[in-house]
Parts: sequence; structure tokens; C-alpha cells
Amino acid sequence: MINMAYIILGIIAGIFGGMFGIGGGTILIPALVYLFGLTQHQAQGTTLAIMVPPIGLLAALRYYYSGNVKLGMAGFICLGFFLGGWLGAHFIQGVSDLTLKRLFGLFLAFIAVRMIVGK
Repeated sequence: MINMAYIILGIIAGIFGGMFGIGGGTILIPALVYLFGLTQHQAQGTTLAIMVPPIGLLAALRYYYSGNVKLGMAGFICLGFFLGGWLGAHFIQGVSDLTLKRLFGLFLAFIAVRMIVGK
């Protein structure tokens, strides 16, 4: 069964990935922990599985063999991430370099504060 929440997360992560060149560590991991209730290990393992083709096959396998990958979830988020990456890259092209730097910095600061003061 398709879980639209996972696809939407993938689209959002893809948009930010396309706009700022980020995704796994700054969007997917916090979302999987705080919105979907995964452990930090599960979030990291699932994020690596999402990025398997281009990045983390060996690391994702290690997490998978330790039981820390939600494979079905990773597949649906990957689908959304594919589309979202294109959308984010498309939207950000008209934004000035200075504005992009400021948006990126604000986004990272928000995530940092949330990770530091959250549960």
C-alpha cells in the first residue's frame, strides 16, 4: 500500500535538496525521528537506503543487516525525493546567490536548534 506521507516527505526533501543541495542529514533524519517516530539509527539507516543508488550502498547494507532500515518507507520516500529534487532545482534558479545563502543558513539554524532542544 502506498503511504502518501512518505512520498510527500520525499518530495519536500527533494525540493530542499534541489534548492540547497541538502537532504538526508538535514531534512530526512529529523523528519523520520520527530514525525514518524523512528530511532536515530533507524532514521539514518532508512535515509541511507533512500540514497543507495548514488551514495551509500555499503553503509545502508550495514544498517539493514542490523535491522535498522525501514525498506518500504525508504522506497516511497525515494519516489517523492526524485520528483521533489527536480522541483526544488527548478524553483531556486531565479533566486540570487545572496538570498540563497541566507535561506540556507536560516534553514540550517532552525534544524540545529530543533535537534539541540528537542527530545
